[in-house]
Amino acid sequence: MIYVFLAEGFEEMEAIAPIDMLRRCGLEVVTAGIGGNAIKGAHGITVLTDTEDKNIVLDDNLQMIILPGGMPGTVNLEKSEYVQKALSFCIEKNIYIAAICAAPSILGHKNYLRGKKATCYTGYEPELVDAEVTGEAVVADGNIITARGAGVSAEFGLKLVEILISEERSKLLGDSMLCRK
Repeated sequence: MIYVFLAEGFEEMEAIAPIDMLRRCGLEVVTAGIGGNAIKGAHGITVLTDTEDKNIVLDDNLQMIILPGGMPGTVNLEKSEYVQKALSFCIEKNIYIAAICAAPSILGHKNYLRGKKATCYTGYEPELVDAEVTGEAVVADGNIITARGAGVSAEFGLKLVEILISEERSKLLGDSMLCRK
């Protein structure tokens, strides 16, 4: 099970591209709306989520959580008690956490990036407390995956497929979708 948390003001591409790619590979992806089921993105696109944040189940079936960026989506994610509980659970159990754009700042504020390589949207580097900020498009270090922003949403999704399934499956998916580096 993979949870993608959506809060008002989320960056649509950063959420939808990874959801699409992971589902194409047969993985169970559940979108969880912060405070409801109809969540409006930063560019006015409303998404009906699979469930509300209050209904998430944190157990051994959880493989990953994904935090899309965008504003004020990132701020709204960080304020959510359910996102905070999910992050703590993932750190405790060494479960994957993926964050893109401004969302890696949430991990920085919780000191989850200390000593890790990470990346984020331009200007948020100071928020990645004690991380080695690489500036790369997508960075995986241990159970933390970070990405720069909307323009690398497909690359981010392919990296998640690589991590959860295999490099070969990621390459096949990228080829079938005409995603080229």
